[in-house]
Amino acid sequence: MPGLSGRRPQPWSSQTLVPSATLVYRNLAMDIATIIGIVAAFGLVLASIFMGGNPLAFLDIPSVLIVFGGTIGAVLINYPMGTVIGVIGVVKNAFFHTEDALGEVVTKMVEFAKVARRDGVLALEAAAEKESDAFLVKGLSLVVDGTEPELTRQILDTELEYKASRHKVGAGVFEAMGNFAPALGMIGTLIGLVQMLQNMSDPTSIGPAMAVALITTLYGAVIANLVCIPIAGKLKKRSDEEQLAGEMVIAGIMSIQSGDNPRIVEQKLNTFLPPAARQLSQEK
Repeated sequence: MPGLSGRRPQPWSSQTLVPSATLVYRNLAMDIATIIGIVAAFGLVLASIFMGGNPLAFLDIPSVLIVFGGTIGAVLINYPMGTVIGVIGVVKNAFFHTEDALGEVVTKMVEFAKVARRDGVLALEAAAEKESDAFLVKGLSLVVDGTEPELTRQILDTELEYKASRHKVGAGVFEAMGNFAPALGMIGTLIGLVQMLQNMSDPTSIGPAMAVALITTLYGAVIANLVCIPIAGKLKKRSDEEQLAGEMVIAGIMSIQSGDNPRIVEQKLNTFLPPAARQLSQEK
């Protein structure tokens, strides 16, 4: 079957977090909530700093080295190099999302159900040539190959399960950074306090030295609570959405394989959607 085999994804590489069999949809759009959150959070923090006095007092190079460098170093100890580098490709999922991705799954599966009912399951091979979703293509290829329904579900469930576990790694890296950054900030503060206590002979230097020591704690708190932990949460949300889309694809594949009417396929898949999204799907 050269038509489908030529579009199957390449084997998974442990050196990357981005699987080759990700679900692909149209209407990729920027996540406005993420942008607004970043602008609002950092904007308000910076505004309070500028309103309180000299902003340069909050800039300390040794503190930057301790918090940023120490956090990256701790993450490298915790994860393999390839995993950490692969996070760069995962971050975009926090800033971009697909509009009506689940509704598009319903539309695709109904169209494939119509093809299978009108021309037979073998016609799905030609229909799948235009499909960019490698997971869906794999499911269709199993149907065309005449794979037993139980084995088809087992194969797709296993792939979806392991893909979800790989996606969790990206969120896990940011969660680890969110845990390490405040700890490194506290370490930097302790270092600053030790240095300050060694110079107690000059009382006028105690205040500025204490301020510098506390800056590392501020850096760690900002990195953790305004960057790493929120991004980890958004990546988990995106992973859950893609997991749901994958479950819908499996349900659609099984329904097509059992010979269901396209209308029944649509009704089955609509059960995954909230009422408003179901209405949008039915109007298309």
